[in-house]
Amino acid sequence: MEELIHNIEEYITFVGVIFDVIGVIAIVIGFGVATANFLRRSNTNDRVRTYRMELGSALILCLEILVAADIIRTVAVAPTVNNLLGLGLLVIVRTFLSWTLELEVDGRFPWQRESETAKQNE
Repeated sequence: MEELIHNIEEYITFVGVIFDVIGVIAIVIGFGVATANFLRRSNTNDRVRTYRMELGSALILCLEILVAADIIRTVAVAPTVNNLLGLGLLVIVRTFLSWTLELEVDGRFPWQRESETAKQNE
């Protein structure tokens, strides 16, 4: 039974590492696509703004993937108090970063989108 638990922990740790790799790959691809789009665009006034929005969108996605990786590794493999506190701090920091990027990209926080959609439908 102990060997089975150890094998499951190794598998879950591996899945967490895969999520980390996917997050890094998503950052690189997002940066590459945004930069390629930036270089292809003509010299318009909002060229830099669009580039920043595309980079921000890619980073938001990557942060979500990296948070998932942290949750998988911490909760499933080693749910000690120190690890859970560390995970909580990471989630708070990454959530703050996501909200900041969302504000930068869309000009509003994620929860404001729903209320604006409801007002438009009235």
